[in-house]
Amino acid sequence: MKKRNLVAMLALSAILAACGKNEPAKPVATDAPAPAAAVTKVVVGLDDNFPPMGFRDEKNELVGFDIDLAREAGKRMAVDMEFKPIDWSAKEAELAGKRVDMLWNGLTITEQRKEKIAFSAPYMENHQIIVVLANGAIKTKADLAGKVVGAQDGSSAVDAIKKDEAVAASFKQLKTFGDNITALMDLSAGRLDAVVVDEVVGRFHVAKKAEEYRVLDENFGVEEYGVGLRKEDADLLARLESAMADMKKDGKAAEIATKWFGKDIIK
Repeated sequence: MKKRNLVAMLALSAILAACGKNEPAKPVATDAPAPAAAVTKVVVGLDDNFPPMGFRDEKNELVGFDIDLAREAGKRMAVDMEFKPIDWSAKEAELAGKRVDMLWNGLTITEQRKEKIAFSAPYMENHQIIVVLANGAIKTKADLAGKVVGAQDGSSAVDAIKKDEAVAASFKQLKTFGDNITALMDLSAGRLDAVVVDEVVGRFHVAKKAEEYRVLDENFGVEEYGVGLRKEDADLLARLESAMADMKKDGKAAEIATKWFGKDIIK
């Protein structure tokens, strides 16, 4: 009887062992995240009323210096650049909310913005110039005392003005606008005495109406333009930096600059 029981137990053990060999291996649990999908489309936020950096032509198509730069960079990064006009005064919120992936439209690099935005290397320099009526009496920054001065809301022009505390305090009023075009229209209509604006934009309009506008010799300082991204998008920033470096090296960036400004203004 004991022999029979022993034989039966050995047979059962053999069957169980055989069954165990046929069971598929169980996957090993892991906490490692799945690899991120490669970015194939980038949404670029811009102010579409900011010539010559980004604006609409007579066919209502988006054109401009920054538009051309972004498109060329997109080709080299193997991504589609989609351009999305936004409220420029809410640009940081648009970026943080992932409604856009880049801010590329004459975006000034400032220490305050660096706290929330990752910037590319600067690609050009800019000044905050003062535009007045050609036949007006304003000749210097000191002449702005008691005057109404306009600037675009949320722009670095406002920041530059506020940095010059003595001059800013002398204004009768600092009035902000949704875009620079509207501010210049108010200047022409006599509702403003001066407009502080990015040089690339201001000189574009002054050149078109040289008989109406004049640029003062003094300005509100020098600044640099860069492309803004979310801080967590380090890989995307690295790809952009590589593309921009290649564009500067092979002359494509200079070619685009010459198309819009008549000379190479790339930094």
